Amino acid sequence: MAVSLREDRPGGSVDYFLALLQDRLPLWLSILHDLSHRIGKGSVSDNLLPIARAGIEYYIDVQSAALPAFTSPNVTVRFRQAVRETGLGPRAETAPLAAYLAAEQRLGRVRPEVDPEASARLMVAGCFHRAYIEMFVGADAGPAREVSAREIVRELRLEPVPEPV
Repeated sequence: MAVSLREDRPGGSVDYFLALLQDRLPLWLSILHDLSHRIGKGSVSDNLLPIARAGIEYYIDVQSAALPAFTSPNVTVRFRQAVRETGLGPRAETAPLAAYLAAEQRLGRVRPEVDPEASARLMVAGCFHRAYIEMFVGADAGPAREVSAREIVRELRLEPVPEPV
């Protein structure tokens, strides 16, 4: 398998990475889509915290397989084609999160100046970054996963600030 992960051939790095995505991505997407059942319930931050936790876990799972998939321009082009053909691109991840934020915004539970799409991308990026740091530098290189998840959600600053009394 080590040889196939370094080569651009059937059963190689792109196929391995796509197989891993096809295994892990449905669960990750179902977690994101389940947010639609939380609209108007609990607090927005409390609803997003399990998403941040799951995002960090998901990216830790898939990043190690992603690296060998980008060993040459030919492999990268092949991967991009496969992503387009399967619809497994980044929009599949951010769309349900952005839809949740937009729905909460319509209810007044997310600040009106928040851009749901940009916030969704930032949340996913924060999860990806946390996983990346852990994979390359080690779990002790930054805050614990739980602390990181809380920081990601908190720093999006989505919820309206209460009026002073």
